Amino acid sequence: MKQVTCAKCIACGAETDATPDVGLCPKCGGVMDIRYDYAYIRRSINRQILENRKVFSMWRYREFLPVPASVSFPKLRVGWSPLYRADTLAARLGVRTLYIKDDGLNPTASLKDRASAMAVAKATEAQAGIIACSSTGNAASSLAGNAAAAGFETYIFVPGRAPKSKVAQLLMFGAHVISVQGTYEETFELSRAAIARYGWYNRNAAINPYLIEGKKTVAFEIAEQLGWEMPDYIAISVGDGCTIAGLWKGLTDLYQAGLVDRLPKLLSVQAAGCCPINRSFESGEPMEPMAEDTIADSIAVGVPRNPDKALRAIRESQGAAVDVSDGDMLEAMRLLGAYSGVFAEPAGAAGTAGVKKALETGVVPHAATVVSVVTGNGLKDADNARKAAGEPISIPPDMDLLVKALGHIAVPTKPSA
Repeated sequence: MKQVTCAKCIACGAETDATPDVGLCPKCGGVMDIRYDYAYIRRSINRQILENRKVFSMWRYREFLPVPASVSFPKLRVGWSPLYRADTLAARLGVRTLYIKDDGLNPTASLKDRASAMAVAKATEAQAGIIACSSTGNAASSLAGNAAAAGFETYIFVPGRAPKSKVAQLLMFGAHVISVQGTYEETFELSRAAIARYGWYNRNAAINPYLIEGKKTVAFEIAEQLGWEMPDYIAISVGDGCTIAGLWKGLTDLYQAGLVDRLPKLLSVQAAGCCPINRSFESGEPMEPMAEDTIADSIAVGVPRNPDKALRAIRESQGAAVDVSDGDMLEAMRLLGAYSGVFAEPAGAAGTAGVKKALETGVVPHAATVVSVVTGNGLKDADNARKAAGEPISIPPDMDLLVKALGHIAVPTKPSA
């Protein structure tokens, strides 16, 4: 991997070889970061090369990814999700230009497929046989699906509150699922102990630095789909901090490689009932654990494992932290569906809820260009989708009752001859 120089600890600065199974810093236990030779990347890739490339997946950007040429790409088509210009929703929210990046259209219906595809590639390189992780839901199902396609066995730990639809998805992909009757923190610790005991490949994004390298590809796609013109803001939901960290890593990769000439500000959107990273950013104090009190299971992480990279992303981008209520997310689910045709789960709609609140509070000016990343599809959490959508009109098969129910609808008159 000529483009990769090393793995470097973000806490103590220690450097190690970027082996496929690199984990936490061997000196201080800090989180590692994969480092690149941008001069080499500049010589290897440019806009014209990308324009002529026929690969439409996250592997389109292989010069920026830590995968050797000898490793074949995973089988599922991950990435190159659509970026919609949402003019009707923009008018509804009161912003000049709004784009929706619908990552709920990935193979297992969430952005986490990007990280899991990378995990499968690195597990292949490491010649591992089993991959394991803990997850509130989406990372688990993405790993199970991507691993199944590549012939890997998986062991996956989820908290008992994980939505049944996500657990069903795991089981359908043939995963060994351990439902832990405890918090996500307790689930994570059990998975870490089991991975150490059995020697499984670790897909936990807060420990394995390669997972962010998969997630960062969403930034490459946004940039290319916008014709390399950066928006003013990108809003994204935040749980353990790995996704916003990956987004920022991708954006800065592009800047270092000379493919973009400016960087957007990031909106870190967390649930008001579970916002330890945003609270730390606003207060300037070290992060403290919080209860996991939100319907948005995908971002209900009371003890984030990657807060340092997330906080760095918000600060370096000169961005902002926005907390949204469960009600805000349910409303954003309705707005996304009714005004852009995009179906999001609560955490997937959190970015849009954050855009709405940031516009109302003046954090984002109304003349801005904004991208909101939808990180997960609404079918991932059918119960909350029904809660957001409300109930249908229910009547017997009787025209008079239908007319009565639709009494507010005017019957068009026929034009005169």
